[in-house]
Amino acid sequence: MGQNSVRISILFLLICSLLLSKAKAADEDISNARLLKEIKDLKETAEFQAAKIRELEKRLSAQEQRNIPAGSETIPACELEARIDEHINKKIPTFQLLEGLDMGVSITGFLQSARNANADTQLGPGEDVTDGSYSADIGFEKKFQDCATAYISLHSGDGAGLTDDLKLFSNVNADASDCDGNVFLNEAWYEYYLKSMPFTVTFGKLDPTYFIDSNEYANDETSQFLADMFVNSCIIEFPADNAAGVRLGFKPGGPFEIETVVLDGDADWEDIFDGIFLAGQINFKPHIFGRPGNYRLLAWRNNQPHTEWADMSHDKDTGFGVGLSLDQEFTDLIGVFARYGWQNPDVYLPSESFSLRDSFSLGAQLKGSPWGRPDDVLGLAFGQIFPSKKYKSANDLQAKTESHFECYYNFKVNDHFSFSPDLQLIWRPYGKDAANGDGTIVVGGVRGQVDF
Repeated sequence: MGQNSVRISILFLLICSLLLSKAKAADEDISNARLLKEIKDLKETAEFQAAKIRELEKRLSAQEQRNIPAGSETIPACELEARIDEHINKKIPTFQLLEGLDMGVSITGFLQSARNANADTQLGPGEDVTDGSYSADIGFEKKFQDCATAYISLHSGDGAGLTDDLKLFSNVNADASDCDGNVFLNEAWYEYYLKSMPFTVTFGKLDPTYFIDSNEYANDETSQFLADMFVNSCIIEFPADNAAGVRLGFKPGGPFEIETVVLDGDADWEDIFDGIFLAGQINFKPHIFGRPGNYRLLAWRNNQPHTEWADMSHDKDTGFGVGLSLDQEFTDLIGVFARYGWQNPDVYLPSESFSLRDSFSLGAQLKGSPWGRPDDVLGLAFGQIFPSKKYKSANDLQAKTESHFECYYNFKVNDHFSFSPDLQLIWRPYGKDAANGDGTIVVGGVRGQVDF
């Protein structure tokens, strides 16, 4: 029993005694002198008990102190964690490099079959082929207290999939890389956020599609659409691989963002400034009826030597173009996207066998809540690609408009695994100019995705 409880009990006894004494005085006419004597006796008893309680508390405290080992102390949890980190830093200096490091692993596998394969490698028109491929990525990200982030990504994979079996303006698997299982550095950059101004600077080996022509519903071949033209615009002459460069981001406040990238145009790390790729994008981010959206206007220029279709002796021209990339959420379940791109149709890169003028794509994404699968996603998209008339005339080709349709369903099994059946239809492939047939190509496949 604590000291407070004892005092309360004593006080209660005193009150009861007083009441009883008064009652007795009323009944028996007890004198005031006798009543005062009884109160005095009770007070002395209470003081004696209080002294005994204090004596017992001192003995208990001394006993507890003897049970605590010498030199020990009570440490708050937050201070204990800091002391552990400090000890590890002294014993293992490299621990500071690992502190705050985030790692992500992603493995994606594909199996696709095509009817009416038309590549030059086919024995004849109308062949059916089935191919597979896989890719694996490991990413490391570390944030620093001075408003900076470092990122490194390693990539590997094998299998070209159907890419080498089909002749198209836009192929059917944007993830297939066929790097023979070799591991290479995919991205490596350092990003710094200026404190005095709303600028972000990123430099290193960059993926330009992360900053230019991005889209909420059509920008990731490992979980969304697979066809090249639905992942990014097939009109923009991005470097063939992630390249050395600098990105500058500016957020002036309000619903606007500005992105600018300058990269090595051919991504070979040789004579970087002789053929740079330059792109800029303005993103207007309104909230229409309370729903987020992105309305991007972009322009680009590729300074690598281009050749004119009309006069091939002119081989020092440049390529340039403009584009739009839009996405808008309509409800908690539905989002839509659209893209458009145009480029200078009079020139071409010597590494390309064709030249495009413009293209468009549009589509929608629907979440699976109506049928009891809220984490699943259904995607539908359609697009067309228009070849250059100068390309058509110079090569005496049909150069028809190539049309694409794609539908996928991303079935989420758990937090780390999903698989996606995928269907694609391509009309007038390669403008109906492929040597091995111009029939409609039907592609069916499945994608498996593991990430953790």
